[in-house]
Amino acid sequence: MSLQNKTILITGAARRLGRFFALSIAQAGGNIILHHGHSMREAEETALEIEKLGVRCHIITADFYHPQQAIEEIDSSIKNIKIYGLVNSAAIFDPIKFRDTKLIDWQRHMDINLTVPFLLSQLVAKNIGEQEGKIVNILDWRALRPGRDHFPYTISKAALSALTKAMAVALAPNIQVNGLALGAILPPADGGDEDMVINQVPAARWATLDEVGQTLLFLLDGPAYITGEIIHLDGGRHLI
Repeated sequence: MSLQNKTILITGAARRLGRFFALSIAQAGGNIILHHGHSMREAEETALEIEKLGVRCHIITADFYHPQQAIEEIDSSIKNIKIYGLVNSAAIFDPIKFRDTKLIDWQRHMDINLTVPFLLSQLVAKNIGEQEGKIVNILDWRALRPGRDHFPYTISKAALSALTKAMAVALAPNIQVNGLALGAILPPADGGDEDMVINQVPAARWATLDEVGQTLLFLLDGPAYITGEIIHLDGGRHLI
C-alpha cells in the first residue's frame, strides 16, 4: 500500500505502538507529524529513523493532560501543513477498578482517551476540508467487552468507539473514520502477567507487529467505502 506524499498526524508516536505506527506509515511513503507529550528524546530518535526512509517528519509537543491548550498548540503547529490522515493513538491505561476510581482518575482518562481525540478530529477535519481523508482511532477489545479491571480506561475507550461511529456519519462522504481495537500486541508496560494475557486469547499467541502495521495501513489506504467500522486485531479475545 502507498501513502506517498500524504501527511499523517499520529499522537503518542514517540514510543511503543505509536512509534511503530509512525514507522509503518513512513515505510509506505507517508510523511509524519509526530506528536509526543513528554518524550522529546524518544521523539527525536524516532524522527531520525523516519527521515532515513526518505520522508519528512515534523515533531510537535503537546500535553494532553490539558486538552484545550494542547489543541491550540497543535493548531498553531499544523496551520501550513495539509493533512491527509489522523491516528489517535495516545492513551493512558491505569489498572484501576470501579470502587477505587477517583474523580481525578476518571477525568484524566476521559481527557486523554476521549476528549483530545474528539477535539483533534475536529481540527484535522477542518484542515482536510473537502479533500479525501482518513481518521483511525486506536481502541481496545475491552471497549466492547468490559471487565472488572481498568475501569476508567475501559469506559473511555467504549466512548471512543461510539465517537468513531458518530464521526463516520458526521464527516461523510469525504472523510472515513474507523477504529482499530487491539489485543495482545506488546507485553504490558506495567509488568503484568504475560502468560495470563495469552491464556485468554483464542489464537494462543501475541500479534506480530507486521500484522498491526498491515491493518493500520489498510484503514488509511484501503477502500473509501469502509467507514464506521471497528476492526478487532486481538486473536479473538473479544469473543470470550
